[in-house]
Amino acid sequence: MAPYFGMKGAWLTFWVTVACATDMTLFGYDQGVFGGVIVTPDFLDTLRLNNNTSLVGTVTALYDVGCFFGAIAAFVLGDILGRKKTILLGTTIMSIGAILQISAFGVPQMIVGRIVAGIGNGLNTSTALVWQGETSKASWRGRLIVIEMIMNIAGFSLSNWMTYGFSYVGGPVSWRFPLAFQFIFIFILYGTVPWLPESPRWLIAKGRVDEAEQILADLEKRDIDDPTIITDSKEIQWAVNYERENHIAWTDLIRGRTGEQGGTCTIRRLLLGMGTQAMQQLAGINVTSYYLPTVLIESVGLSNEMARLLAACNSVSYLLFSLIGIPNVERWGRRKMMIYAAAGQFFCYMIITICIRYTELPDYSGKEEIAKASIAFFFLYYVFFGIGWQGVPWLYPTEVNSLSMRATGAALGTATNWAFNFMVVEITPIGIQTLQWKFYIIWTVFNFAFIPIVYLFYPETAGRTLEDLDRYFRDNHNIIVCTDKDAISQKRPIAYVEHEREEVRRTSSVDPRAMSWAAAAHRASILEKANEQHSAEMEREKSLEDRWQEKV
Repeated sequence: MAPYFGMKGAWLTFWVTVACATDMTLFGYDQGVFGGVIVTPDFLDTLRLNNNTSLVGTVTALYDVGCFFGAIAAFVLGDILGRKKTILLGTTIMSIGAILQISAFGVPQMIVGRIVAGIGNGLNTSTALVWQGETSKASWRGRLIVIEMIMNIAGFSLSNWMTYGFSYVGGPVSWRFPLAFQFIFIFILYGTVPWLPESPRWLIAKGRVDEAEQILADLEKRDIDDPTIITDSKEIQWAVNYERENHIAWTDLIRGRTGEQGGTCTIRRLLLGMGTQAMQQLAGINVTSYYLPTVLIESVGLSNEMARLLAACNSVSYLLFSLIGIPNVERWGRRKMMIYAAAGQFFCYMIITICIRYTELPDYSGKEEIAKASIAFFFLYYVFFGIGWQGVPWLYPTEVNSLSMRATGAALGTATNWAFNFMVVEITPIGIQTLQWKFYIIWTVFNFAFIPIVYLFYPETAGRTLEDLDRYFRDNHNIIVCTDKDAISQKRPIAYVEHEREEVRRTSSVDPRAMSWAAAAHRASILEKANEQHSAEMEREKSLEDRWQEKV
């Protein structure tokens, strides 16, 4: 039977996207479902959490602690197991966590279930987008990853409607069934990931060049001897070798010591990727993602039923407006999307802060009108966030980091996201109760600060191949990028286009069969040297053993 059920090219990429999108839908569903669960009377009664705001916040936020440790585990396991096996491991761990949550009758079991599910989700979210990025064309990569983040919003929206609908049922099923529904996505992952192709870039890094070239050819729907496939393989192999020669030990990396091997800008690239994830959380999205019903009840003064309904309606608006990002992530570029969206989010939180300030004045007569205005700006905030900051912070770390650090960079970026996520989710219930309207000033200030940060420090990645970005950071060490036209251009710089054309031209001038034979001979010579080295080591060990026996 043909591999991948005979699929090649766009269809193969489509099914990789289905698997990754399912993973992100599961992430979104898990992120949103607990916000509806924690305001369900039977849940609060069963776990004895009534009037215990602090413990509710902790139980909710400990999921993010699990996600953080899962993301940290991903940068260790990601390069050992590969992208596919890491996702399957994460999915299995999530299944265990889901079962623990569904069957919980007390806070301790629910906490364990939340942490275990979080570990699995951390592994998955750190790996899925890297896998997608490494199996996609440069022209498709941004759109596909944004589509996956939109599916994340779809999962979030589904969870809101699920908990709203089941709020009318009553009893244990009102919260246990919404938690159990995530198994639909888990089954889809088990049904797709095992038969799809591994990342060709990871395979080349592991020395499995023949296998990687076949996957590159299948993804592009070309022959393995095609000049484009040979050029792509050579580019990846060159990047792998360059990274190995300029590898920085973790002990040196933590201390900031790069010495003569600092040419890859490893620390800078890691910090840029981690920075987008930190900014996403500090934009205040999870003040509303986890707690929008609570925010509308406590800060705006709505009833439980109306707060749930508006949260569900808002999730649909969020989903629809986020679709704008699909055609425009390559057209507008990553920088503009982040800058303009941050400006819109700043404006929304500023108006929300002012409105909630007036709703809290005891003698103010227009409280009802002001409350309605604040709801409108909560909705508008999601519009800006969905367009600019939902997808790009997850996409950027998979692009900006070098091949040898891509899984690590994505994992550290995801770990940063979950660390800040935990902080936001932990402080929000307490902040709303104690600081009241002043709590929203924090997110207003943060969103304003992101505008100059992105403008000054973040190079554009739209339209570039992953190898283009390696070349950029190798040749440009200035951290201020706003004055470099090539760094901020939305289109691929001419120098990179000409370099690729020259490589393809050079490859095309050689007989493909001769090139294939030469490549095979080169690999055979490497294998022969490795075998000779192994034989020499075995003889040395045998000699030492003989000497030891003589002495004995």
